[in-house]
Amino acid sequence: MKYIVVLGDGMADLNIAELKDKTCLEFAKTPVLDELAPLSEVGLCKTVPDGMKPGSDVANMSVLGFAPNKFYTGRSPLEAVSMGIDLKPTDVTLRCNLVTLSDDEPYENKTMLDYSAGEITTAEAAELIDYLKKEFDDERLTLHAGISYRHCLVVKDGITGHNLTPPHDISDKKITEHLPKGENAEIYLGMMKKSYELLKNHPVNLKRTAECKNPANSVWLWGEGTKPALESFEKAHNLKGGIISAVDLVKGIGMLSSLKIIDVEGSTGNYDTNFQGKAEAAVEALTDGLDFVYIHMEAPDECGHHGDFRHKIYSIEKIDGVVKTIITKLKAAGEDFAMLVCPDHPTPCALKTHTSDPVPYLLYTNKKNLGNGAIRYTEDEAAKTGYYTEEGHLLIKKLFDIK
Repeated sequence: MKYIVVLGDGMADLNIAELKDKTCLEFAKTPVLDELAPLSEVGLCKTVPDGMKPGSDVANMSVLGFAPNKFYTGRSPLEAVSMGIDLKPTDVTLRCNLVTLSDDEPYENKTMLDYSAGEITTAEAAELIDYLKKEFDDERLTLHAGISYRHCLVVKDGITGHNLTPPHDISDKKITEHLPKGENAEIYLGMMKKSYELLKNHPVNLKRTAECKNPANSVWLWGEGTKPALESFEKAHNLKGGIISAVDLVKGIGMLSSLKIIDVEGSTGNYDTNFQGKAEAAVEALTDGLDFVYIHMEAPDECGHHGDFRHKIYSIEKIDGVVKTIITKLKAAGEDFAMLVCPDHPTPCALKTHTSDPVPYLLYTNKKNLGNGAIRYTEDEAAKTGYYTEEGHLLIKKLFDIK
């Protein structure tokens, strides 16, 4: 038996007036999922434990079967591991976004215009981070360049417990009430302020502004944490597994749990990603010896953060195509399989950030009919079935219990 998770990050939503009060899942044309729903177990699952923030770190860890309240130690160390940074137990890491802030003065009065600096290219970002490293790196602090707007700060012998706000939580809002708080807050805020002075007239940003693109005129520090100790996925489930994602965060969870990292050319973490390539890579891995593949697609989440419901619908329709490719090719290969389709958390377009609401899931197998009354895979249909998984990390057990 082969097992697959198709994870549409942030895919769930609220009703949208422009879509005749439908969600993106309801409005999207998903013929494959529509066909599967009556043959599948469809329900709701709580992926974010009470008291924890609804980040993709917590939620993806949950869907992968790791109880966040047991294993979670912060977001940025997961990304740092994926970036190849050798972390010591006493190191503290922080996510370092390149963002676009308004030109209001003083710094505290600025507005978060774009948490991704217009999806700045990795090459442009590397030039800016290299420039900042010369100003910020010392015996305790080290900046590391990542992908696009996502970068990392490592603090040697650091401390945690700071109040740091994810920039995507405050899109179009004043940053005044969301600046760092805690023992090292003055250091972090000082870096953020200095970065603005250094970056606002940098040639990369002057060129971006001339091209009507958002400049990366400040860093934003958040998501602190220390290196977690995840158990081996294979030892926990007796299955050889792999993970497909364009996002360092998800790759980091995979690396820490000894899952095989499967890279796909053209993976971008947005709606222009290589959806078909991910589907084909998953099938190839499964027919080549792996028992389990986790296919993570970031696109719906990024669209939700930008309030872009049109491209979120497009992404969902592409994910429907991913499901079609996997099912068609595995059936042609004569494989028996079970599949879980779900988001990690909702990212409503109206809110432009994550929520902790339960997410709709679909469990399908080509071995037997699991139907429980749903006629489509949507938030409303999932709620109607009455099926509810209270602890998100148990959802994958439901998948693996299918024989």
